[in-house]
Amino acid sequence: MSRSIPGSELSPAPLSPAPSAALEASGARECLQCSVRHLSVCSALSCDEVQALEQITTSMPVPMGATLARTGEPRTHVYTVTEGALRLVRTLADGRRQVNGFVLPGDYLGLSGSDHHRYDIEAIAESRVCRVPTTQMRDLRQRHPHLERKLLQRACQELDAAQDNALALARLQPPERLADFLLRLSVREATLLGRTSNRVSLPMGRGDIADHLGLTMETVSRTFTKLRQQGLIALPHLNVVEILDFAGLQKLASDGL
Repeated sequence: MSRSIPGSELSPAPLSPAPSAALEASGARECLQCSVRHLSVCSALSCDEVQALEQITTSMPVPMGATLARTGEPRTHVYTVTEGALRLVRTLADGRRQVNGFVLPGDYLGLSGSDHHRYDIEAIAESRVCRVPTTQMRDLRQRHPHLERKLLQRACQELDAAQDNALALARLQPPERLADFLLRLSVREATLLGRTSNRVSLPMGRGDIADHLGLTMETVSRTFTKLRQQGLIALPHLNVVEILDFAGLQKLASDGL
């Protein structure tokens, strides 16, 4: 899914968890008022159940450039992203880096059959996560079957997305891949905001997009320019895309499928 990016791009910064006592003192209020709760697995829980979850949850910042977990480390916690953005990275045997995906607000990190992390989890923006020990999350899932069903639903969605991405990498040309990527981000942003918007935020850099789509950074940059020249998008800012022609972008994304 990726090509090489400089190995020195990310220098880990220390993580400093916020005290969990402050969370516990607020009862379930903070979780219930969380702006991404409707996107997260927590939405399956009642108020009382949210309070039980919050008592075992630590809200912690993940500074930009920090590594939340490394490949091969024991998987001791699960996470829900509440702010910012992270990337899942695997270093190949020849030193190249593969960006498997991006983790955005509302996403849950912990759906794995492995006892060890399969990717480096790196912050590409100032981020915040809710952290829960895996053992306590397992107990909570056993006590609340509807949470287990929500996690299963999330796992199925991630499997569908992985299959769609594999098909895109196998069949689509660079403009089609980038169009598909932008449309998927647009749907995600609309779900987060609760309304349709033609503006798409890009917390990831051009190199990250290239490594995710199996392209070079130069190809990604040229393709952005091509889509702009075709009147499909505008680029008001390096990290913002405006979709000017949804139908045209959707047609382009589906041409190779």
